[in-house]
Amino acid sequence: MANPDFAGREYPATAPYSVGREKLREFASAVGAAHPAHHDLVAARGLGYPDLVAPPTFAVVVAQRAEAQYVQDPDAGIDFSRVVHADEKFTHHRPIVAGDELVTVLHVDSVTERAGIAMVTTRCEIFAAADGADGDGAREPVATVSSSLVIRGEDS
Repeated sequence: MANPDFAGREYPATAPYSVGREKLREFASAVGAAHPAHHDLVAARGLGYPDLVAPPTFAVVVAQRAEAQYVQDPDAGIDFSRVVHADEKFTHHRPIVAGDELVTVLHVDSVTERAGIAMVTTRCEIFAAADGADGDGAREPVATVSSSLVIRGEDS
């Protein structure tokens, strides 16, 4: 079962994730996002984007890399075979585009156990990497991904 002591924990920023054009095209095709701005550089630039633009749910690709820090932490007590993804919310501060270098800070917002199950809420704050950092360490916010996980107990 999930360790309740992890509530409030913040993990260090991930290594930068390089958003590539082919990754965006593949993801867009996989989720049925047919808008030309996801596939055609001329179309994306014609709409004012600097490069191909990601479908809104692409942020999950970046967020899951950060969430792996928690799920794979042996002290967290997560048996991923017992995890059910209950909810996910995306807040975009700006579009994700090809060429972005993104880092993510994972927050474990809550861990609650009831009736043999654990409810875990995580929040991934996605930032532009080096280019968005100024002298005081601030980074350009790109997206926030909030997830709720249900972890079934041994008898569930």
